[in-house]
Amino acid sequence: MDNSHKRNKWNKWNKQDIQNMQNKESDIEQKIARRQFIIDFARKSVIAVGVLIGGRYFVNKNPFERTKKVKTIPSFRVIKQEDDVFGLSKGADAKKITVSAINAVGGMGKFVSKGDKVLLKVNCAFARPAWMGATSSPEVVGQIIELCYRAGASEVWVTDNPINDAAICFERSGLSKAIKQAGGKLLLPNKDSFSDVKISNGVIGVWKTYYEPIIRCNKLIGVPTLKSHNLCGASLAMKNWYGFMGGSRNRFHQDIHNVIAELGAFITPSLVVLDATRALIRNGPTGGSSSDVIRMNTIAVSTDQVAIDAFGTELLGLNKEKVKYISIAESKGIGVSDYRKLKYFREAKS
Repeated sequence: MDNSHKRNKWNKWNKQDIQNMQNKESDIEQKIARRQFIIDFARKSVIAVGVLIGGRYFVNKNPFERTKKVKTIPSFRVIKQEDDVFGLSKGADAKKITVSAINAVGGMGKFVSKGDKVLLKVNCAFARPAWMGATSSPEVVGQIIELCYRAGASEVWVTDNPINDAAICFERSGLSKAIKQAGGKLLLPNKDSFSDVKISNGVIGVWKTYYEPIIRCNKLIGVPTLKSHNLCGASLAMKNWYGFMGGSRNRFHQDIHNVIAELGAFITPSLVVLDATRALIRNGPTGGSSSDVIRMNTIAVSTDQVAIDAFGTELLGLNKEKVKYISIAESKGIGVSDYRKLKYFREAKS
């Protein structure tokens, strides 16, 4: 029997089956390849996202939050720059000369109005008693608080961001007691008090700043104490704003004069009261011995930070040309160093 026809038919079917199987296998392989591609892509995407998140964590410390717009602060200037004032008073009674120096420039009512929330930025960077001259005088600070309330202030806050423990610094300096007795409120920094703030386009740039007290107030009064400084010559009005800086601010020491001038441009206070009742003439800014301190019995008041700092360097017996941040700040238009040429210069009679 001739089976060639059946064999040909079988071979045709067999080839067709083989082709179908090969096509199925090819489809399976393609599906597997696609699936593997998806798995590999997903795995690599997860890794990429992880790297991105990790990178943002180390840069921004908050991987799930978009970059925040940095904060700025307002000017607290009360009078026009061309009308800047300078008042001066001397005498043994710290409270009396504080009053007379402020009265010489028009009285506290010229700078503080009814309902104002006032912030006093004192110098309380170190845990030192007042007699060592490293911190603002309790008598002067207490008197300023009282004058603010008499002018109609609804709240008067006092603050600093000390190098040492804040509570201890304010207690040991005698400032805590003076603030309480005068009816002021002491504000101490904590980890939530700081925000990224645009300070300048120069050395400092955006910096972690003690922002909370600044936004509480609508008037700002600087109360620096008169003291020498081993790096910049003198610690006065503009240097006092260091206390608003957080983080590793010792980095600023490498270019301290430009940094101080940038802080002078960053903060425009309503008023500055220079406490020169005691002067730390040596071993500043911390002091260490009674022999480093002399009585100056002087209060200077101004709306011009450069003028105050120029005056302070004179009291310390320093050449203002060597205290470079003064000329840098003056060149930036922050103020004038010749305080006697201010339109309103007054020296109170003792």
